Amino acid sequence: MNAAHATHATDHTTARRSTRGSIRRSFGEFGLPAAAALTATLLLFLVTPLDGAFGFVFIGALLFLFGVFVAVYRTQGRMHAFDRLASAAVSLAALAAITPLVLMIGTVVARGLAHVSFNLISETLEGVDPSAPATQGGALHAIVGTLTQVLYATAVCVPFGIATAIYLHEIRGRLSTVVRVLVDAMSGVPSIVAGLFIYAVWVLGPGGGFSGFAASLSLAILMLPTVARTTEEMLKLVDPSLREASLALGSSQWRTVLLVVLPTARTGIVTAVILGIARIAGETAPLLMTAFGNDRVVGPFGSLSEPQSALPLFIFQQFAQDQRDRAWAAALLLIALVLALFILARVIARPRKRRSS
Repeated sequence: MNAAHATHATDHTTARRSTRGSIRRSFGEFGLPAAAALTATLLLFLVTPLDGAFGFVFIGALLFLFGVFVAVYRTQGRMHAFDRLASAAVSLAALAAITPLVLMIGTVVARGLAHVSFNLISETLEGVDPSAPATQGGALHAIVGTLTQVLYATAVCVPFGIATAIYLHEIRGRLSTVVRVLVDAMSGVPSIVAGLFIYAVWVLGPGGGFSGFAASLSLAILMLPTVARTTEEMLKLVDPSLREASLALGSSQWRTVLLVVLPTARTGIVTAVILGIARIAGETAPLLMTAFGNDRVVGPFGSLSEPQSALPLFIFQQFAQDQRDRAWAAALLLIALVLALFILARVIARPRKRRSS
């Protein structure tokens, strides 16, 4: 007992010393160069005519990377110095990529949270004067419109997107190269072109005018390439042995795809749909030429033949009318709505645990 206790205590002490040594090493390799770079950059901007936030960050980052290289080179040699330099450069690049997103979300939350109220989700702008303050009226009609249009666009796009991915990866027909080129080309189509296309072939034609459904068709065009290509990538991750086992048991190709491949890739397909929704949720240009806008609630069935509002269109119109408080609140509401849809999709796609009998 005493020997085991002594061994455990020794291991614990060794682990603690190792942790302390790792912390000290990390501080020496990254903490001291960061402090030195910050100090040198401050002195440089105080002494020289240099100014500007971007220049400060850029020069500070370069000095930090140089400091990391020197600190590691002196203690561990050239090879480890280049390794730490690459790690620090990648970390800074990731931080630079995340910073705009954090700033954007922070700005929307800071500006919109102060103007979010119950009437924003319970009232419409029907009968409200355009110059009325943000405390009057709300965006209920825009919320219903966004949900309706995203629902219709998803219902139209998802079957075609999944079928396209199956054709490209599972069937691999003669036209697969042409279809892949067309899908890639569609992914680069500006959103306003999709709106013009639906305006020409639907709004001026069988659609009989502006409607929420016309907006859904334009959004489905934008959503299709994202769903198709992402689903194709998810199908590539399915283990080929599953297909071979199903075919070896006498199953046909379509039954293998339907009962083996698609269930296996279900989580990835839901991810593809989520990415597609993220692609269309904030689009405004197609809605200007298809949905047109409406100050009252237009339900799912009414949207087939009546103009309808949506949150992106509502935000655009409020900014145009200089109602920025209401626009910021609606922008925050749009982010929250998209986040709620993401969470719901993840819950639906989560694999269910089988109960043990």
